[in-house]
Amino acid sequence: MGDKKTRIIAVANEKGGVGKTVTVINLAAALHQEGKTILVVDMDPQFNATRGLGVDVDDEMPTVYDLVKEKDSIKAAETIVPTRWEGLDLIPSHVDLAGAEVELVDEAGRENRLKEALESLSGEYDFILLDTPPSLSLLTVNVLAYAKEVIVPCQTHPYAYAALDELFDTIFAIKENINPDLKITGVVATLFDVRTRVSHSILEKLKNDDRYADFLFDTVIRVNTTIAESAGVGKPVIFFRQNCYGSFDYASLAEELLTRGSTSDF
Repeated sequence: MGDKKTRIIAVANEKGGVGKTVTVINLAAALHQEGKTILVVDMDPQFNATRGLGVDVDDEMPTVYDLVKEKDSIKAAETIVPTRWEGLDLIPSHVDLAGAEVELVDEAGRENRLKEALESLSGEYDFILLDTPPSLSLLTVNVLAYAKEVIVPCQTHPYAYAALDELFDTIFAIKENINPDLKITGVVATLFDVRTRVSHSILEKLKNDDRYADFLFDTVIRVNTTIAESAGVGKPVIFFRQNCYGSFDYASLAEELLTRGSTSDF
């Protein structure tokens, strides 16, 4: 076991399209730029975080699916893949992960499979960042049972804002019943379009809503096509083009996260 104090952070939202995966890979890259060691764990069967870090999974490669399914016969260290940036590692996902729900449904302690599988990595990295599926599934519950912190990306759109309440309820239920150490570190406004009235309106609502105001990061992630371009070539935006909104915003979020401990409670 290493000597680092590892911050284990889930990036979670039950709603799709709010910038979860983009936040995982680009926050990981920005923290890496700050000299931190990072492990990204891709728990989404769509494996976009895996692709976004430039890793191609072949059928011989062990993935997070094997960890969750066969935790006694495979070690976490065997599933870690280095990316092309030293100190930024990945446990890749696989499309088979979608079937894990059904396969684990009758297993005792099924919500703690990931936690048990990854326990040996505590102290090896400064940060472990976990991407989650866009639904409240057994996979998401596994992530929240293991994580100590949650970052919630919220698209500056009415539907995403309206869904936050339910998400907070879910996190609270998991804290009450499964993982008492879980805390919300912050809500980050994503896909903010400076040109639209609706983006400004939702950002104001987040700032003025008693339920979320204390959690809101000062950093706002602006809409930036360069982020999508960088994902297409398997690079976080900071390594793809340093002088763009996406790079500035995620660098700012990383700095803010480093000064904001896991102290927010709810």
